[in-house]
Amino acid sequence: MLAPLVLLGATAMTVFFGFYLLDWFAVGRDHGGMGPFTRLFTFDIDTMQNTLGSMAQTVAAVLGIVITVVSIVVQLAATRYTPRIADMFFRDRTNVGVMSFFVIACINAVWVSIALDKNFLPRISIIFTMVLVTASLLLMVPYFAYVFDFLDPDRVVGRIQAEAVDAAVSGRHQDRALASIEQLSDIAVNAVSQKDKAIASGTVDALRDLVVHYLAKKREIPAAWYEVGPALRQNPDFVALAGDTIDEIRDRRTWLEWKALRQYQAIYNEALGEMPDINHLIAINTRYIGEAALEAKDAHAVALAVKFFNTYLRATLNRQQVRTAYNILHQYRQLVERAIEEKQDALVSEVIFYFKYYAQVAHGMELAFVTETVAYDVATLCERTFAATSGAHEVALKTLLELDKEAESQTQERMLRGVRKAQVKLASFYLVRGEAGAEYARRIYKDMEGERPERLASIRDELLRIEAKDFWEVIDRGVNFDYVDPARKEQLRVFFSWFPSLQAATARPVIA
Repeated sequence: MLAPLVLLGATAMTVFFGFYLLDWFAVGRDHGGMGPFTRLFTFDIDTMQNTLGSMAQTVAAVLGIVITVVSIVVQLAATRYTPRIADMFFRDRTNVGVMSFFVIACINAVWVSIALDKNFLPRISIIFTMVLVTASLLLMVPYFAYVFDFLDPDRVVGRIQAEAVDAAVSGRHQDRALASIEQLSDIAVNAVSQKDKAIASGTVDALRDLVVHYLAKKREIPAAWYEVGPALRQNPDFVALAGDTIDEIRDRRTWLEWKALRQYQAIYNEALGEMPDINHLIAINTRYIGEAALEAKDAHAVALAVKFFNTYLRATLNRQQVRTAYNILHQYRQLVERAIEEKQDALVSEVIFYFKYYAQVAHGMELAFVTETVAYDVATLCERTFAATSGAHEVALKTLLELDKEAESQTQERMLRGVRKAQVKLASFYLVRGEAGAEYARRIYKDMEGERPERLASIRDELLRIEAKDFWEVIDRGVNFDYVDPARKEQLRVFFSWFPSLQAATARPVIA
């Protein structure tokens, strides 16, 4: 705000003194031996009485304009983003300082005009008043620019996030951290309701950055920060919880993560079906939070991230949003892959069970593509756990082989064809690994031994036919589910050669 103020002031002074000096030297009259600047500051009492009254009116008018404009824009911003913007506005030092300056300038002009009489001419006070009035006029435009910049959504979000991080890392202001998180949630929910993707995305990212930064500093925060006192228990996101649950949150030191992820849940439900990109972004950021918790060795925070992933999936399946479920699973699986790298075998096994559960829920709702997606994701986890020699590999393989055991009708059985394709692809992966993987490929063969030869042949032909690795549409996963690289295609042929029924069907002559 200083640079525009200096520029405006310099321009105004240049214009005034340019024309003033032009008048001074162009008009050929006696100036009483005074120079132009001496003459400028030689005051006349009668003139000053009228001038000072006008100055007071000018500053009062400027103050009125500023208050009117600021009130309107702050109210509009509060309606659009969050009602707490007004509180933020009046806690900002610049806003308070500028408003105070206008008030002081107005009061000063009024009192100087009263102090003036025929026997006393307060020259210094008059000059100071002129400076204040000039500064008031110069401040108006830069201050409006500052106000609009202050209310810019990105800056509002960034300011709230900074306050929350400062409150959390200092370990002193639970109420301020809670209020900041709720402010961010309000902005995101309002943005989603107004279909404002940019603001919603920025706010969701701000919540992620807050929690990730907090997790990195969590070990340094005093123990008193984690207490769940009366004020926290009365918070809307805690008041409905059972006492045991709140005690568990306290003991696990996860109240801030719980609060932030609960806001994600509220935003997710608001966006579900209306703004799938926001649902996808929430899944990405929940994964980032989970990965940050893994890096910080905070098992309880990781468990919370997993719980909320499950909550997202449940809400998504209930609304039958297949594409959103596809995106959620992609992020969920990547979190599990990070857990594999961190040797968290128990966590990996637990999440694989959840994958199976939601695959069966989707299957019962006849959301075939979701079940197929889970199959491919579990097959990928089989590959990752095998390569990492993880203790969760056995659980992953067993789960994949059980995904197609829940069919209740012929229609549902046909929908599980994609599961078989995922199993076949995994068998080719094991065979490429030589003797170490041959045993697992044989287990997949035993599980598929009773399949109809026609179905086996169609699966084989489809997998061998796909040549392009990239899918023909834009997707986050990038790779076509059915793509198999050349080395694994050779092993596919080996795998299908194990089925006597398929070989017999291929060799059977065709009767005209």
